[in-house]
Parts: sequence; C-alpha cells; structure tokens
Amino acid sequence: MQLHELRTKKGIKKAKRIGRGGKKGDSCGKGMKGQKSRAGKKLPPDVRELVKRYHKLRGYRFKPVTKLFNLAVLNLDIIEKNFEEGEKVTPEVLFKKGLVRRIKGQIPKIKILSAGDIKKALVFEDCLVSKIAKEKIEKAKGKI
Repeated sequence: MQLHELRTKKGIKKAKRIGRGGKKGDSCGKGMKGQKSRAGKKLPPDVRELVKRYHKLRGYRFKPVTKLFNLAVLNLDIIEKNFEEGEKVTPEVLFKKGLVRRIKGQIPKIKILSAGDIKKALVFEDCLVSKIAKEKIEKAKGKI
C-alpha cells in the first residue's frame, strides 16, 4: 500500500458548486452584486486585524510622555559658577541668566544632577533634585 492509495472511511465531501444552472436562479443564493457575490478571492482574513493591533501595543507609533521632553538638566558645577551666596535658584532665574532655553515656548522644568561640587548656600525652588545632589546642597547649608 502506498500513500496515494490511502482513503478515508467516510470519503471526501465535495464542495457545493454554485451558479451552474438548476433551481437557484441567476444570483445562485449569493445575493445581488458586491464583493461577496463574485468569484475569486473574497475578503482578507479576520486574523489580519488582530495582527495589525499588536504593533500599536508595542513600540510602533508609540508616543512618549511629553513631561520628559519639557525637562532641562543642570549639574551642580554650572550652578556653582553662575550664582552668588544665598541667591534663589528657580527656572525663571535660570532662564534669565541664559542657562536654560524655552522648550515648545515654555520655560521647562529643571532637574539638578550631582556632577561637580557646590560650596555656596543657595535656595532652590520649583526644581527637581537628584538624591546625591540633595545631599551635597544640604551639606553646603543650602535649602530645597
């Protein structure tokens, strides 16, 4: 016995042939005009819609959080050079001194990082500060 000689017990069910004369009439039970009534490839598979959705859930067309882009970063050594003892450090003052530029027409939020040393007692307002920078500022008797 060969593979091509194998047969199922029930036999193969033949597909129903439509539109070859008989009692069904001119539209053959497929309705009037339209894509579903024509011969040939019908509609795209439903699975395609599911596959398209997966990209959006990952990195495809992902819009990052805008807060991160409205953030300017400064190190302590730059602040040390540009400020005198006891001065206030705010986003507006940093903008006036030219240390920060506008982002999308607004003065951005400021994050202060710990690179460099600070020896002046400064007062920081409306600024985000890293953990190590906070320690250095408080060690120099500054306030946040």
